[in-house]
Amino acid sequence: PPPKLKIKDRLLSTLTPHENIYTVPNLLTFSRLIAAPVIGYLVLHDYHAWAVGLFAYAGITDLVDGYIARRWKLQTVVGTVIDPMADKTLMTILTVCLAVKGALPVWLAGITLGRDVGLGIAAIYYRWISLPPPKTFTRYWDFSLPSAEVHPTTISKVNTALQLALIGATTAMPLISDQELMKERYLVATTTVWSGASYIYTKDAVKILSREERESR
Repeated sequence: PPPKLKIKDRLLSTLTPHENIYTVPNLLTFSRLIAAPVIGYLVLHDYHAWAVGLFAYAGITDLVDGYIARRWKLQTVVGTVIDPMADKTLMTILTVCLAVKGALPVWLAGITLGRDVGLGIAAIYYRWISLPPPKTFTRYWDFSLPSAEVHPTTISKVNTALQLALIGATTAMPLISDQELMKERYLVATTTVWSGASYIYTKDAVKILSREERESR
């Protein structure tokens, strides 16, 4: 590109506000992202006790990071993105692994994964259209650049809790009877479809930040 455009891009990059993403809540959330594939490996190789223990760690940090962020005002825009991302990464990996092991019905795995793929595509799209100029690949993956924040809907929060409960119980099998989980499976399937639709008809589920809001971060 012409020299003037290069100078303009550098100036825009410099002026775009950044936020501190290296907070305790974000580090706890990142640890859940790392734990997800490890739990999947443990499930596939029938290390149920270790899998349940690490899954419990993920559940506890999910509660703790939110409390710390609210208590000490450490909320970040990137936190609103990677927190549900960590949950969905864990759910996706365990859904696939449990379906492969035959512990989770394929039809339920299909519904869960289909919803998450749709939300993932939407997230990629919103990140791109909300990214302040210049729009480059490097800046796209620079999560210290706030551009849009996600506000989980109420039914989505309920669905996540039910999914965690079902996946946790299924991970603990064969300690729990398969028949005891049938009602919960149908409930999770219903709330999964409902929560996916809620992001379409809920106005403020995804909010693109204005320049003033980005600068205040």
